[in-house]
Amino acid sequence: MSKEQAAKGAEVMEKLFGRKPGKLPFPDRFGEYTLEHLFGDVWQGEALALQERSLVTCAVLTALAREPEQKVHFTGAKNLGIPREKLEEMITHIAHYAGWPVAVGAFRSLDAVWPVEE
Repeated sequence: MSKEQAAKGAEVMEKLFGRKPGKLPFPDRFGEYTLEHLFGDVWQGEALALQERSLVTCAVLTALAREPEQKVHFTGAKNLGIPREKLEEMITHIAHYAGWPVAVGAFRSLDAVWPVEE
């Protein structure tokens, strides 16, 4: 990969996570793959908008019950302006295909990073 891919990856990560990535909490090689390949290449495709990629990522993490990563990407979805109601609807839809427990966990993750306002 290249410095250009790293710069593109850093830009996407800043949009998603509200800050420049800095040193990622991974071994160097895996961090480079994350920054340059995942965010600098895969997230750069033109067929899906950034919000769509975020929603797809949230859906997959929900179906796979990856609660720690859900928190990261639900925060990213919020930062991109995806309404909480859309995430709730996505989780409810997935419950019928991936199982009720994965939806319960996803709602727990969503509430942890984006509490419902009273």
